[in-house]
Amino acid sequence: MSILQNAKTLNDIEFDEGMPLRKTAQFLMPNTVNALPDQAGYNIYPVFNVGGERIHNDYGSLAKWIIKHKNVMIDGYTGVFWHIVKNELEKCFAELNLNVKWINAGDFLKKEDEIDQLIAPFLGPADSVWGTKCLLTLADVFDAPAISRLSPDSGCDVNIVYGTGAALADWKTPVIYIDLPKNELQFRMRAGSIRNIGSSQLYEPFQMYKRYYFVDWVLCNDHKQQLLNRIGIVADGQWPTAISWIKKEHLLDGLAKMASSVIRVRPWFEPGAWGGQWIKEKISGINKNVVNYAWSFELIVPENGIVLESDGNLLEISFDFLMFCNREQVMGKNAARFGNEFPIRFDFLDTVKGGNLSIQCHPRLQYIREQFGESFTQDETYYILDCEKEAGVYLGFQGDIDPAAYRQALEDSQANNVEVKITDFVQYHPAQKHDLFLIPHGTVHSAGAGNLVLEISATPYIFTFKMYDWLRLDLDGNPRPINIEHAFNNLDFERKGAKVKDELISKAVVLDYAQDMRLVHLPTHNDHFYDVHRLEFDGTVSLSTDRSCLVMMLVEGEAILVETQNGFKQRFAYAETFVIPAAAESLTITNLGNTRAKVIKAFIKDDL
Repeated sequence: MSILQNAKTLNDIEFDEGMPLRKTAQFLMPNTVNALPDQAGYNIYPVFNVGGERIHNDYGSLAKWIIKHKNVMIDGYTGVFWHIVKNELEKCFAELNLNVKWINAGDFLKKEDEIDQLIAPFLGPADSVWGTKCLLTLADVFDAPAISRLSPDSGCDVNIVYGTGAALADWKTPVIYIDLPKNELQFRMRAGSIRNIGSSQLYEPFQMYKRYYFVDWVLCNDHKQQLLNRIGIVADGQWPTAISWIKKEHLLDGLAKMASSVIRVRPWFEPGAWGGQWIKEKISGINKNVVNYAWSFELIVPENGIVLESDGNLLEISFDFLMFCNREQVMGKNAARFGNEFPIRFDFLDTVKGGNLSIQCHPRLQYIREQFGESFTQDETYYILDCEKEAGVYLGFQGDIDPAAYRQALEDSQANNVEVKITDFVQYHPAQKHDLFLIPHGTVHSAGAGNLVLEISATPYIFTFKMYDWLRLDLDGNPRPINIEHAFNNLDFERKGAKVKDELISKAVVLDYAQDMRLVHLPTHNDHFYDVHRLEFDGTVSLSTDRSCLVMMLVEGEAILVETQNGFKQRFAYAETFVIPAAAESLTITNLGNTRAKVIKAFIKDDL
């Protein structure tokens, strides 16, 4: 049985010692189109064709490229199984009786306790789920002078420095860069098959994730960007004993085409304590043998990848490659403001036949900058894509809110495990399909049970201050973290009473109207830097990007065909997210269904 076939049994992929490589209910993405599941409608493996003879998916062809260059540095993201990469290439070299010298970049890391001291200021208290963005570079955790003094052995047929940080050796030779999707990194983390950079310890997953998010990913993302001009090959390291790779010039050509047409990232799905059944019932190709699905990462680009295809071979790269190389084409007139950070996210929160989210809020702008090192904050909206009859949203305070009494009730609940009658303090609003609830920073809120929420938001996504979580445990039977102190440092108690309906529930305004179409504005809050329109049409509509990036989704209807100015065409099904980069300039959308189509469009406001 091949490794990709065996991946269908998930945790049956094991180290020699018997340890599983990944812990998840999600299938490993196949590395060829022929192995993809048959899917009608929503596609969990969207691909972008980059032309013929571009992507290779075997170690043998990569070994031939290495032999041709003789001396190479194989660098890459944290979480790559470097020992497997080495073993697979060694098999290829052994068949040719080559003398190969291997140098492990990890041998040149600083001592573990020294690294721990360096990064400690960025991790905060051990029991906190947040740190602050690291200000170090990858070279800071290495003995940089020692690794830079490495030189190839002229007596060997091939010399290879490998591992995260390998390019710090600074040989005058091309770099092979092995990327790794963030979802697979986290599945490996949960299985205990990888460690944080410079660490020999296996910590609780939330502690490892915190170190990844605030330290390792920051170091690796910066290092990747610094290497761009030196990279010769980009590879995908998500398959344990297989690899896909592409020459950088072919990658750049493909990204340039994407940046002037249409972008769709690969979504991924996660169960959760409050998760529901909509995603599980409506989306094919995912594992149904799970208790629920709480989230779909539709477009959370720090953790989503882009899947490229050539001759049926697949390769996934992280979204940041697109931003590093093509941010001007993607972001247009907003590129200077946001730099390499894509500003808008779309994700699903599924509480259909599930539970309420925690009562929560998000940080104010100054707070998230000072405390966590982010450049903009987690301003959200809830668009109700679907809902059950009695569904609703918790939003804003009651008019007679007493902050001290509210805090006392929360603290008593946390200390004594007693229920809080939350509607004594927080308003509950019935939800209907296509409602838009506005959640600027500091606003108390929660999605109630019975909703399929399309969360349209600024990109930051982990800074949720939970105040009350209905006394429940997570899926592993552990208490979920409560963050009353952080919440009360950010709550806006003026968002209360009648002001909530007036200011935090969007009032639709028709901007344009014809016999077969309407353009509807769903105004966002003044604190939101993005706005929302809805196109409703029977046949075909045309629109301009106006030199701005558009994030879109079919929220009612069966399917649409999107055609950009350069002739690129792509079909999108109900609930699929796609991005129209600014450089596409204009597009037409054709309704392929028998009923009126409705398409959401989120974009950056001009009056910033």
